[in-house]
Amino acid sequence: MPPINLQHVTSQPLNILVFGAGAIGTYIGGSLALTGHRVVFVEQSKVVEELHRRGLRLDLTIDERRKTDEAFVVRPSSFVCVSSLSDALTHGPFDVAIFALKSFDTAAALEEIKPYAAQMPPILCLQNSVDNEPAIAAVLGTGKVIYGTVTSSIGRLAAGDIVLERLRGVGVAAGHSLLGVLVAALDEAGLNARLYPNAADMKWSKMMTNLIANATAAILDMTPAEVFAHPGLYALEMAMLREALAVMKAQGIKAVDLPGTPVRALALATHLPDFLSRPLMARAVGRGRGGKMPSFHIDLHAGRGKSEADWLNGAVVRYGEKCRVPTPINRLLNETLLALTRGETQLNEYSRRPQKLLAKI
Repeated sequence: MPPINLQHVTSQPLNILVFGAGAIGTYIGGSLALTGHRVVFVEQSKVVEELHRRGLRLDLTIDERRKTDEAFVVRPSSFVCVSSLSDALTHGPFDVAIFALKSFDTAAALEEIKPYAAQMPPILCLQNSVDNEPAIAAVLGTGKVIYGTVTSSIGRLAAGDIVLERLRGVGVAAGHSLLGVLVAALDEAGLNARLYPNAADMKWSKMMTNLIANATAAILDMTPAEVFAHPGLYALEMAMLREALAVMKAQGIKAVDLPGTPVRALALATHLPDFLSRPLMARAVGRGRGGKMPSFHIDLHAGRGKSEADWLNGAVVRYGEKCRVPTPINRLLNETLLALTRGETQLNEYSRRPQKLLAKI
């Protein structure tokens, strides 16, 4: 594997704080480190020790622009990784911070941030869901929040060890003075940044893609391809998406295409007859997920006792209540998955039993 090969950056190197060295954090932070930016990660102690020992490994070989068939290694001397924000801030001041945490870890991270709010730079939030940015703004103020999203598919092999499975890009919402510098840095790092004029359109459109065959696959222990091959489950998925679109419409939010992701076509498919939409959706799911298990399934079967379902399906339900839009399918999927996550329902209760889930509608 080749060692880190720092490329010349046309912009001034940034000092970047990254919350989380999971799949997204390693991909974004590691890519920025590869182009000469100074990157400091905040992670759990056991992850910090591991990254100090072997550094980061980024398999970006599918990106033909990089002209390599070997993974990049970012050596421990080329980045900083610490287990507390107070330690991280000794390496500041920072130009920008990146939130690359699971949504269920946001509240704990913000509690740690509160005492240091005055020292915090603007935060680029790359998390799923539509609730994280408002939560960050409540602690730091709206001027320190930049709405973002990642559509590239990243696989995590181990802590700090990732593989780029599908290159799409990064969406960033307009409206912050830092955007010019930030987007230039992301583009120089090969991350395909794209600006969006409306943050809500961008974030809700990304959430639409996260909903697809996520909760259903986790509950039933079936792959997304299997879910979409089942007529009853296909109808369930489309009804779930129509609920989300209805909630968006009630708020004046539009579906927009994201980097490499035709969300508008997805929205259109929900209104087509099944015999037309099903082949299109099956191909789209096959390209996007297919036989790969989605994040809800990974979290559930890893026994973490946490799920982002309440930040996705649950968010559709909560905003639906505010807008007086009924969302029974999202409510069913959210409540069922949370019961499995908490151990209130046994994992085998619905395993490969689609009719049992469909009977609850």
